[in-house]
Amino acid sequence: MSNSNNKNEKYEVPLWAKPTLKIEEASAYSGIGVNKLYRLTDSADCPFVLWVGSKRMIKRVRFDEYIERSYSI
Repeated sequence: MSNSNNKNEKYEVPLWAKPTLKIEEASAYSGIGVNKLYRLTDSADCPFVLWVGSKRMIKRVRFDEYIERSYSI
């Protein structure tokens, strides 16, 4: 029996539909390694990182734009 008011209910949102991604999700989404993503997002001027406390999130649209403009990373 399912309760629609259950606070533990999980939603499955495809990566391409999420506005922000965890580092691991961004790695799966882009094929870029987790360690490389950590190095890229360490920079203070990284255009696609969003800090939520000490947790870094990847702004998916800005990340896509960054990849499109880049020749190599």
